[in-house]
Amino acid sequence: MSPGNSFKSFGGRRHSNPPRWLACLHHWVDSILDPVRLVGSGPGFLRYLLDWRAYRHLPGAEHIRISDTHPRLHDRTDVTAFDAHYFYQNAWAAKHIFDVMPALHVDVGSDLSLIGTLSSAIPTVFVDIRPLSASLDQLHRLSADGLHLPFPNASLSSISCLHVAEHVGLGRYGDALDPYGTEKLCRELERVLAAGGRLLLSVPIGRSRVCFNAHRVLAPRQVIEYFPELVLLEAAAVTDDAVFVAPADLDGLANAGYACGMYNFTRI
Repeated sequence: MSPGNSFKSFGGRRHSNPPRWLACLHHWVDSILDPVRLVGSGPGFLRYLLDWRAYRHLPGAEHIRISDTHPRLHDRTDVTAFDAHYFYQNAWAAKHIFDVMPALHVDVGSDLSLIGTLSSAIPTVFVDIRPLSASLDQLHRLSADGLHLPFPNASLSSISCLHVAEHVGLGRYGDALDPYGTEKLCRELERVLAAGGRLLLSVPIGRSRVCFNAHRVLAPRQVIEYFPELVLLEAAAVTDDAVFVAPADLDGLANAGYACGMYNFTRI
């Protein structure tokens, strides 16, 4: 699940807040062909050929058959590229979960790199509408609809759902179309959270809108309204400039283009 309202440079870094018409054009073209990577392929391919020729003349160089070549044209970057939303939210969530060390953690649809890390130390149930084939000792896979979680009321002490809720109801991942999909998932997460438990949620925040069929962007305070029975302990965020802030000023992010809001809820 990748963030949407930004352009990637040749090195994978994001340029925030392009003009809306240009962003729209890029998204339509990118669904079939990535124009940014296409433009960068010419110089990258020439550099690849020059490097290949230079490598062949180095002492001790192996013989390289044509059938074994594997051109990688976009990895020579000035800095290490990373996705700010996923990098910071995963670190934020892992810290909170490892601080508590619950007997069991349940995740609904989040980034699999986080799930693998959590399951190395904590028995983890991963719930997703699409079956997961990966297998680890403490990872329990559960194929289920997030709108109908197979857990009793107030039964889970530790839950995460990161960069997931904004997709529900748009059909992108095979789920049913539903304008209330995000709100329904939030209410379902609220239903299963136990008293004293923790729910870690992240969604895109800023100017409220639907970017069909990629995701929704929610007003920062709108997210809190989706959990009327819970109490917000902390809010963190990644700004449009890819800066991590904790605690976050939610009101100050109301006009963001595509920020990431992170919410730590509990049930009193």
